[in-house]
Amino acid sequence: MNASRQAGPDLAPRIVFAIPAILFAILIVWQGGEVFALGLVVLGVVAMGELYLLMGRVRPPALAGFITLAALLVAALYGEPRHVIMVLVGSFPVVFFLALLRPRREHVSWAIAAAMFGILWIGLPMVHAIWLRELPHGDGLLVDVLVATFVGDTFAYFGGRWYGRRQIAPLISPNKTLEGLVAGFIGGTMAFWFAGLYQDWLTGWHALAMGALVALTAPVGDLFESMIKRDLEVKDTGRLFGPHGGVLDRLDAVLFTVVVAYYAAVGFGYG
Repeated sequence: MNASRQAGPDLAPRIVFAIPAILFAILIVWQGGEVFALGLVVLGVVAMGELYLLMGRVRPPALAGFITLAALLVAALYGEPRHVIMVLVGSFPVVFFLALLRPRREHVSWAIAAAMFGILWIGLPMVHAIWLRELPHGDGLLVDVLVATFVGDTFAYFGGRWYGRRQIAPLISPNKTLEGLVAGFIGGTMAFWFAGLYQDWLTGWHALAMGALVALTAPVGDLFESMIKRDLEVKDTGRLFGPHGGVLDRLDAVLFTVVVAYYAAVGFGYG
């Protein structure tokens, strides 16, 4: 959604760094089950680590976030929603007790809040990713969501660069424009619909509706992360994906779209 007029010189590096990430996503989604859950644990721990590192001034008990993330994903894969709630409730005393191990109590309230923030922002959406993958045809639905999210982001990127005029959130992310938002919505919606053409169990109208919901939600996730980075005064959360930034930079929209897609799929009868 950048308002710049030309595609930047980082386009080629972006493509190069995107290829292994795409292959990794295809592999874990295709395998499903424990492989998918383990892949999410790896991504989640790295993303949480990026967040906790940025909030390092208050020294959040990162181990509590990592343990809770793994427990949440195990509960999502092998248990029922009530077990996920039990883990989430149990995370609070775990965060508290690990915070007690700090040699100093300075900023301990903020440290606990930061740890819980990572659990809610990163952990709960990954629970929904497992729930979505475990639905009948969940592999196809998850691929549709990822395709729609990243195609929409690409359309928004170039739509904003080529046609961007009207800023939509100048205080949070000044490069995001209304034109880029519209381009991303159209691209994301049509990408989901197009992917659904190869899935005879998914009706065209449902594909359009879910695509529209995903395309509407993706920029919200993007703006949410932009707000956090603006507050923490950083450009990227990490450098694992080179010009793409960190894991959290790449998953910011997915952490929102996968949740909406799960409830949309269940609501349309695919659960």
